[in-house]
Amino acid sequence: MPRPASHDRAKKNSKHARERELFYKYLTHKGLKRTKQRDVVLELFLSNDTHLTAEDIYQKLKHKHSDIGYSTVYRTLKLLKECDLAREVYFADGRMYFEHQFEQPHHDHMVCTQCGHTIEFFNATIEALQDRVAEENGFTPTRHTMVIFGLCRKCRDKGP
Repeated sequence: MPRPASHDRAKKNSKHARERELFYKYLTHKGLKRTKQRDVVLELFLSNDTHLTAEDIYQKLKHKHSDIGYSTVYRTLKLLKECDLAREVYFADGRMYFEHQFEQPHHDHMVCTQCGHTIEFFNATIEALQDRVAEENGFTPTRHTMVIFGLCRKCRDKGP
């Protein structure tokens, strides 16, 4: 028997409750108001598990929410980054993408320069080597991002 839609909605709402709470507290801390437009951008960001640009989010929202401009989307994403809910990543096309950061394990990316396919990965050996190199140089890393550009299996197998 299928679950009622209200059950699925409640589960979805509770999944991101801590992120919402952190965002709203951050807005209060910064002396900013919680607005419908910020809420809409927040919900779209939280409900999406892919890497999105501000333009991607704007395009998804503009028809249903004509009162949300591109600058509102960008400023809201900046706030999400400032309160550590989002992280910026740059891929082969040079655009700034946003991905979830809150309670997400560290990972790096491999990006196909032909089709744009992105693979997230974690490798303990690479992480340990980065830590060792930093220590040898008297450097204390606070964060890092690694993006490897190349061809995915599908594009490589297609040939030139």
